[in-house]
Amino acid sequence: MRRRDLLTGLPAIAGAAMLPASAQPAPLRRAIPKSGEQIGAIGLGTWLTFDVGDEVVERTRRLQVLQAFFAAGGGVIDSSPMYGRAERVLGELLPQVDHAGRLFAATKVWTAFGRVGPAQMAESLRLWGKGADGRVAGREPRRFDLVQVHNLLAWPEHLTTLRAWKEQGRCRYIGVTTSHGNKHDEMQRVLRNEPIDFMQITLNLADRSALPLIELAASRGVAVIVNRPFDGGLLFNRVGRRPLPEAAREVGCASWAQACLKWILAHPAVTCAIPATTNPAHATENMGAALGPVPDAAQQRRIAAAFDAS
Repeated sequence: MRRRDLLTGLPAIAGAAMLPASAQPAPLRRAIPKSGEQIGAIGLGTWLTFDVGDEVVERTRRLQVLQAFFAAGGGVIDSSPMYGRAERVLGELLPQVDHAGRLFAATKVWTAFGRVGPAQMAESLRLWGKGADGRVAGREPRRFDLVQVHNLLAWPEHLTTLRAWKEQGRCRYIGVTTSHGNKHDEMQRVLRNEPIDFMQITLNLADRSALPLIELAASRGVAVIVNRPFDGGLLFNRVGRRPLPEAAREVGCASWAQACLKWILAHPAVTCAIPATTNPAHATENMGAALGPVPDAAQQRRIAAAFDAS
């Protein structure tokens, strides 16, 4: 079952994205605990989806995804040197998109050698180029909003570098990531002992193992970015053509994708979820999960129960 076959009720969402910015409902934003700064609760991941070459069709498709994302009020974009050509593609496409200073540029350092980290991070800045400098009055050029240690690889060395970068104004926030339910014990040690701003981790209806760590992050004042919110698309295979749960409809969901995202956002400690897509319509649909109410605890349980029964 493909996600495109599950789309229902989306014309209204697409219509909202086409409204003038002043007329659009404001998407949900969440505060970064360490600063109080608010960022969009739905962002955009780039793993696999932005690793493309120079083919016009492929580039145009990614440009359309970015346009749809920002048109719907998006801001947080997450990438990594691990993601092949994604950072270069972002750096070349972002200047073509009107994001009016809303971009929150997040990347990672991904190398087993601490001494290589600074050069890799500098290369990421070069690749993002104008996409990362924001071009916003009062904002320092040539810096990332967030740099994270990818999959906790050599994190003691890289966190030392990231703290120096933060002090130098080359990034605003620092963090660590993991995914697929891996390295949770190590992540717990980092949360308990290291002064970080963000944790990125996998959470979705099929994998709830990160919930204790998300609660720990909240107690430590650490923002939470959720990756793989659709379990790499496998959630759609599981739900098939099952009807949307009534609890999801009660909070304005028009699709299972939005139900999955709203279930995640029902956790108050989650700052942002970063679904990835190559489809502009899906980018708009995902952003629709940031509109309207968030499920309360009972609705969240009912959505989970409907998924578990699938």
